[in-house]
Amino acid sequence: MGGEVALRSSLGRPQLVANTQQVVYLLIELMPTAVVAQVQMPVAVMFVLDHSGSMDGAKIKAVRDATSIALDVLQPEDSIGVIAFNHQHSVLVPHQPVKNVQQIKAKISQLKADGGTHIGTALAAALKEIGQARAGMLRRVILLTDGETADDEDECLRQADKAGQSDISIMALGVGDDWNATLLHEIGNRSANGKADYINEPAKLLEYFKTSIQSAQAAVVQNAMLTMRMTPGIALRAAWQVIPLIANLPSRPLDDRSLTISLGELEKGQGQTLLVELTVAAKPVGTFRIGQLDLQYDIPAAHLQAEHVRADVLLTFTDQAAALQAVDPRVMNIAEKVSAHKLQTRALQDIEAGNIAGATQKLQSAVTRLLNQGEADLAQSLQQEVDHLQQQGQMTAAGQKTIKFSSRKTVRLSDLDPSKLKP
Repeated sequence: MGGEVALRSSLGRPQLVANTQQVVYLLIELMPTAVVAQVQMPVAVMFVLDHSGSMDGAKIKAVRDATSIALDVLQPEDSIGVIAFNHQHSVLVPHQPVKNVQQIKAKISQLKADGGTHIGTALAAALKEIGQARAGMLRRVILLTDGETADDEDECLRQADKAGQSDISIMALGVGDDWNATLLHEIGNRSANGKADYINEPAKLLEYFKTSIQSAQAAVVQNAMLTMRMTPGIALRAAWQVIPLIANLPSRPLDDRSLTISLGELEKGQGQTLLVELTVAAKPVGTFRIGQLDLQYDIPAAHLQAEHVRADVLLTFTDQAAALQAVDPRVMNIAEKVSAHKLQTRALQDIEAGNIAGATQKLQSAVTRLLNQGEADLAQSLQQEVDHLQQQGQMTAAGQKTIKFSSRKTVRLSDLDPSKLKP
C-alpha cells in the first residue's frame, strides 16, 4: 500500500545566505492522510480513580461525570474497566467490552470520597485487568489523583516500568495543587507513549477524559520511527517534538550526520510536528539536497507493517538581500514557543538550586515571548508567579505545575486549524 502518511518539511527562512555558515530551523510535519480517514483503533481503557477524602465535593462529582461521558465516546469494539482507590483499591468495573453502559455508569455513580491515598497497588490491579484486552487493541490507563501517594513511590514506578515493557500507555493526571508532579511525570514517561498533565479545575475533567479517548481512537499510526540522514557539511544540533506537546525526543545517533527518532503514535487530524536545529556549512548560490527523511510506521488496524515514506530536504542559497528577508512565520513562532518552554524549564531548575535571581530573569523573558506569541492567559499567570517569586522567594504550588505542564503546549487541540495541517 502507501500514502497513509504525508511527510513534509519547511524552513524558518526559505532562502539562506550564500557562503556563510549558519543555524537553520527545519519544521517536519507528519500527518495521517485521507487514506486512513475511516480507520479507527480499538481501545482498551482502564480508569484508575482517586476517591480519597480530599476528593470530596466538586472533584468526585467531576470524576463521576467525566467517566460517564467518556463511556459515551467508546465504541462497542472497545473495552473498559474502572479501579477506584483511596488507602486501598477495589475493582469497581472489571475489564469488559463496552456493552452494558448503563450498568457501568450506575457503578461509577456510587463513588464516594473517603480515606487516604495509595496509588501503587491500584496501578498494579489496572495493569492486570487491562492485560486481558484482546490482541491489537490500543491499551490506555488513565490515572487521576489529587494527592501524594502514601510511601509507595517506588511501587508506582515499578508498575510504570511494567506498563512500558507491556506497551501500555499511562495518562497520569493531577487535579488541584497537592499532588506530586515529579512522580506523575515519571509514571507517564516510563510507560509506553504516556504523559502527565495538570487539571487545575475539576470541571475540566469532563473534556479531558473525552478527548483522551478520542485521541486513542485516532492513533491509527503506530511504531513511527523517523530517520534523518544529512549530507556532509550539515550537522544535527537538536530535535524537539512541538505538536502535540513540546518535548525532547528519544533518539539514537547512527553517526554524526544521521539520527533515528522514536515517535510512537500519530493521530488522525493532528499527527506530529518536529523542530530540528541544523548547522549548515557555507555553500555557494544555488539549491542543494542536504538530506533525506525516512519515516517507517505500522497501521495495525489496516494490517500494514513497516511501511515507508521518504522526502528530500532542499536548501536554497542566495546573495540577493531582498530574498533573505523572507521568513516562514509559523516556523519562527514555533521556534519562539520552544525557546519560551526552555526558559521556563531552566527557571524551575534555578529555583531548585536556590538561584532566585536567575529564575526571575528567565521567567520574565518567557513572559515577553509568550505575549509576543499571543499567549496572553499563560503570560498573565506566569507574571503573577514572577511577582510572587520576587516578593516571597518562592513560587506557588499551582504556579510550578502550570509552568511544568502548560509550557509544553505549543497548541491545544481546540485551537488547531485543520486547514494548516492537512497534507
